[in-house]
Amino acid sequence: MGRYVVRRLLQMIPVFIGATLLIFLMVNVMGDPIAGLCGDRQCDPATAAQLKKEFGLDKPVWQQYLTYMGNVFTGDFGTAFNGQEVTELMSTAFPVTIRLTIVAIFFEIVIGITLGVVTGLRRGRPVDTTVLMFTLVVISVPTFVTGLLLQLLLGVEWGWIKPSVSTEATFSELIVPGLVLASVSLAYVTRLTRTSIAENRRSDYVRTAVAKGLPRRRVISRHLLRNSLIPVVTFIGTDIGALMGGAIVTERIFNIHGVGYQLYQGILRQNTQTVVGFVTVLVLVFLVANLIVDLLYAVLDPRIRYA
Repeated sequence: MGRYVVRRLLQMIPVFIGATLLIFLMVNVMGDPIAGLCGDRQCDPATAAQLKKEFGLDKPVWQQYLTYMGNVFTGDFGTAFNGQEVTELMSTAFPVTIRLTIVAIFFEIVIGITLGVVTGLRRGRPVDTTVLMFTLVVISVPTFVTGLLLQLLLGVEWGWIKPSVSTEATFSELIVPGLVLASVSLAYVTRLTRTSIAENRRSDYVRTAVAKGLPRRRVISRHLLRNSLIPVVTFIGTDIGALMGGAIVTERIFNIHGVGYQLYQGILRQNTQTVVGFVTVLVLVFLVANLIVDLLYAVLDPRIRYA
């Protein structure tokens, strides 16, 4: 296990460098950050040259990237064009988005897996058909439509929730935004669990466990569910980074000042330091989440061994 973890960590290094290099190049060619910094009025050449020198934009792109990566390993993600440290923005944005992601993952695990198990064990029955139709509707409706409808009904019309989230963004305030963020992924988890349960239910090891007279609950929890959750865990693990990076729409709807909000502001204002810094951390989240998922395989299926 230890050798496998070390090997995976070494494999993450070129992936991390390649991903950060790609986003760095994409951000630097998407527009002129100095023009965005000056606003509607065009900067005079002297001011533009001074700003480029101040933020290191007068150097070649490859040199800017090497300087940025050298600073990243010391914990310095640069300074935004408004003079605020990117790490300071991260310290306020990431805790909010992490709480939002936790709520979303909770809904995916509890509701998605529960509905998947119920429909997988009752395949072809009315409850299965109803849940399949419901998940299809959820997948078909865009997230911003679901968010706006829930905000209008629960917040404006019925007054059950606040239409917008406060700056503290407590867990209780993030229940509805978390449900909106998790809605599409929840539907996929339900369908994926249902398919996996239905297929493994006909496996030899399940029939053997039933023939031995084991209780139905034990057969489902100890044999059927553990093996069926492997593809589900894979999806949820990769979905963690996607939820954190893809929360732009949800955070905009509910006025949540998290990672999505900061990324939106950075792209809108062409603030390259902010965008590259936040995406760099999200790349690390993706890599760590995938490593944890691979290690969970051995927990779910004892037959899996890592050399």
